[in-house]
Amino acid sequence: MLWNYLKMAWKVLQRRKFFTFISLFGISFTLMILLVVYAMYDHTVGPHAPEKRVDRLLFTSSLYLWSPQTENGGHPSYSFLERYIRPLHTPEKVSISTGHGTAVAYVGNTKLELAQKYTDGEFWQVLDFDFLEGRPYNPQEVRAAAHVAVINESTARNYFGTARGVLGRTIVTDEVRYRVVGVVRDVPASRGFTYAEVWMPITTSTQDIHNAEYMGSCMAILLARRAADVPAIQQEFARAVRQVPPPTAVYKWCTEVRLYAGSLLATTVRERLGEDGPDDGVVWFGQAGAGLLLLFMLLPALNLVNVNVSRIRDRSSEIGVRKAFGATSGALVWQFLVENLFLTALGGALGLGLAAAALHLINTSGLVAYTQFGLNGRVFLGAVVIILLFGLLSGVYPAYKMSKLQAVQALKGASNPA
Repeated sequence: MLWNYLKMAWKVLQRRKFFTFISLFGISFTLMILLVVYAMYDHTVGPHAPEKRVDRLLFTSSLYLWSPQTENGGHPSYSFLERYIRPLHTPEKVSISTGHGTAVAYVGNTKLELAQKYTDGEFWQVLDFDFLEGRPYNPQEVRAAAHVAVINESTARNYFGTARGVLGRTIVTDEVRYRVVGVVRDVPASRGFTYAEVWMPITTSTQDIHNAEYMGSCMAILLARRAADVPAIQQEFARAVRQVPPPTAVYKWCTEVRLYAGSLLATTVRERLGEDGPDDGVVWFGQAGAGLLLLFMLLPALNLVNVNVSRIRDRSSEIGVRKAFGATSGALVWQFLVENLFLTALGGALGLGLAAAALHLINTSGLVAYTQFGLNGRVFLGAVVIILLFGLLSGVYPAYKMSKLQAVQALKGASNPA
């Protein structure tokens, strides 16, 4: 029966080619936009290298010195994180690193501006970088302030002319010599908390990491032993922050220190929205995203509803004949839903192709450095869900309208139910 419905759906689509074109265009264009947005979202906060264990990771990067009248926001200092966050017992590992900086290197007369990040040795233990060769520097090398570096594949190619065989060679950045101990696959710039082109021990940076001030330029990443431990880590983290004394010697107005540990998504949303309270804004972000998704899908769905209603008018005689020969309303509804889902599936397949092409253009444009957006399994599953939702949104009302046509009226060519 299903096969017969599919063959009938194919023949119906060929009757009014213009309507079919409009329907396919609306479906495919809508799906293309949605998939491009979802692919960018997934490659920003999803489980990709180096945050493959994203369900076990917590991030903290924004510190607020707060009072009811005013606040001062920025990044915490290394000494603050070392004193209050490093000693936490619940996490398996705690890593402290700086935010993004820029290092200058020269190849002949060519100037290279490299995204630079200073880290501790635990940085390489909480994250999962794809090493092409070599190794990360370890905590002992960090404590010794060894001039060693890990570079990404593109930097190795641009500086040494090759991405392989560069271990032990020297890279000079900001007139400081570092020995290359590892080469990693390029980290996309969309992974804002781990992205860099060259990583060095934090003890080799020019900043005073022992400065006792609360504000600085660092962030921390906490690794849970298992995903179920994340809430316990957040509770211990919150207790530790509540015990931090306000720095009234420098900021006399400060009454509270605010610092939060959240998932990659929560921390990203918090930073984008500038949230300084317990609410990280993820719920609002999800509601806004769902609302925009529904609104974006509703417009082409309404257009497809109108097209489908027009098809019903053209097929009223066919519906009358089927009802006269005993077809039930349920059978007619099922037939039309299958036809509409078949149409949306065709539009979905075209939309997947368009989305892949659009993502390829974004990747080749260099809009986001080293980022390779793509249609992975999660994005493909999202496409299937969207196609089904779109097919149901645009097919339920016309199918119901079709099922209510009376046989006599339908045979006379009427398109409105009695």
